Amino acid sequence: MIVTIARQNLLHDKVRLAVTLTGVVFAVVLITIQIGLFIGFTHTISAVIDHSGADVWVTSPGVKNFDIALPLTKEKYYQVLSAPGVEKASKFIIQFADWKKPDGGQESIEIIGFEPDKKMGGPWGFVKGNPAMLDLRDAVVADQLYMEKLGIKKQGESVEINSRKARVVAFTRGIRSFTTSPFVFASYKTALQFSHLRPDELTYILAKAENGITPGQLRDSIARNVNGVDSYTTTEFSDKTREYWMLNTGAGTSILLAAFLGLVVGTVIVAQTLYATTLDHIGEFATLKAMGAPNSYIYFILITQATLSAILGYGFGIAISYLAASISQFAAMAIIIPFEVAVGMFFLTLVMCVSSSLISIRKVMTLDPALVFKGR
Repeated sequence: MIVTIARQNLLHDKVRLAVTLTGVVFAVVLITIQIGLFIGFTHTISAVIDHSGADVWVTSPGVKNFDIALPLTKEKYYQVLSAPGVEKASKFIIQFADWKKPDGGQESIEIIGFEPDKKMGGPWGFVKGNPAMLDLRDAVVADQLYMEKLGIKKQGESVEINSRKARVVAFTRGIRSFTTSPFVFASYKTALQFSHLRPDELTYILAKAENGITPGQLRDSIARNVNGVDSYTTTEFSDKTREYWMLNTGAGTSILLAAFLGLVVGTVIVAQTLYATTLDHIGEFATLKAMGAPNSYIYFILITQATLSAILGYGFGIAISYLAASISQFAAMAIIIPFEVAVGMFFLTLVMCVSSSLISIRKVMTLDPALVFKGR
């Protein structure tokens, strides 16, 4: 009976129901997409680190993030290679560079150089070409998401990087850059020619641990045996880079603030419409109280109304959010909505709608049953 009354109250005024659901849908979509953007940001920021396949990253002292670092010398590379517990080490370069389009335009890129035979720090998600093609002279790999930005239309096209000729031999899909400069991958030797580094310099040293050695043990071994460097496990360096860009720059705070505003706006809209619905049916509620219905009976009706609004609004909202996330796979900024976030949003929507009904409950608490005999 409670569910029937609650459903009829909602359906009695379809325009008001539409307004209520719009508020819930708006809040669900805004909060979910902002959280999805936050997760997408964090994945993008550290994607190259997370896909590197290395156990430990060795950096120059005081490095704060992946994109900006002072160079190391090859001497450090050989010292790392000889440290106990190191199975193999690989030279790695990342440098901002100028990309000259075939039509003459110019863009900023981040050129990444790695050693393909070491299988650490390279690109992934190939859709055209393969890693072996990086052995070709002047070969580079770009991502399909940035083809228009970089002015390239097909595989094999020639461009210039820092005034040196380069050839796009392969494409990946889904390797995004947090900065406005797309990542372009090349072999270490090729990237060194495009960079401003000296022949004996590199940006990072990637290390792989011998069997039975944990990343933490390898990090400590390198720290003890190599002076003048910092060493991090891949997880630590990934977290360090994420924290720098998301917290120090305020980007993460602004996204989370937008999500919080969505929650506030949605709660206000739902509270206002549920309260208006309660006022519309105040006579019916007074009749129920005059007939001896306890306050708890009416409370359950109001909470059930809020729950039904939450379920319907969540269903539409989460569907729209997943559609937006699907479309974002073809955009420079990814929206990632894990299953745990979708489940969490369901309960958050329930809390938002039920808490919004408290204002209506407060109104009913003070309702005089004699109102029904006064003709309202």
